[in-house]
Amino acid sequence: MSMPVINPGGIMLRTRANPAGVDLMRNSPVNAVERTTPMVGGHRWSNWLPWYRGKAGEPMEPEAQALTDFVREEMFPSRHAIALDVHSGFGSVDRLWYPYARSIGDFPHEKLCQQIAQRLDDFEANHVYRIEPQSVQYTTHGDLWDHLFDLHTEQHGLDGNLFLPWTLEMGSWAWLRKNPWQIFGVLGAFNPIKPHRHRRVMRRHARLIEFLLHLTASADQWRNVPGR
Repeated sequence: MSMPVINPGGIMLRTRANPAGVDLMRNSPVNAVERTTPMVGGHRWSNWLPWYRGKAGEPMEPEAQALTDFVREEMFPSRHAIALDVHSGFGSVDRLWYPYARSIGDFPHEKLCQQIAQRLDDFEANHVYRIEPQSVQYTTHGDLWDHLFDLHTEQHGLDGNLFLPWTLEMGSWAWLRKNPWQIFGVLGAFNPIKPHRHRRVMRRHARLIEFLLHLTASADQWRNVPGR
């Protein structure tokens, strides 16, 4: 199951925010525990500025709510579910992030995620990913995956159905280094615009998706290993 596009209005307007000026990945009611990076960590100053969270106390934006509803309806009932949020980002390294974005070092399934990282090393010894909690790079308010993990925990606890949200943060600077003029194009800096580069990106991550499919299908064999 997949949602190919979460922010169609933002794509049409060529902006990170939705048409209301809200950054969907800062829009959940979760507040960061750690100090956040100014602006990038989410703010409520103005929707004219990037990374705007939306007004306090208001419902989430329709796009964020649609993703939340989809995950709750399609993934929460599963005994084992792994979500992969795929998008481009800063830097030149492809990163696989797991929660939390709001705080450092207190994700309940930290050891389980580390075991999955080791299994990926065994599955694809020369993979390109740096695997870490998102908070290693920066902490944010309003992360949707923090919110969804917490909702799942409230509903199923930590020992019931398993839900692990991951983010594939693709290092877009590598594309800019090879094609610096694209920063001035209508599609912006965060797309592998040239067709051959787009095909290469798709091939690059096919094995990761295959690994996650196998991992989910065999979850009964690795979930309850000692030391979780």
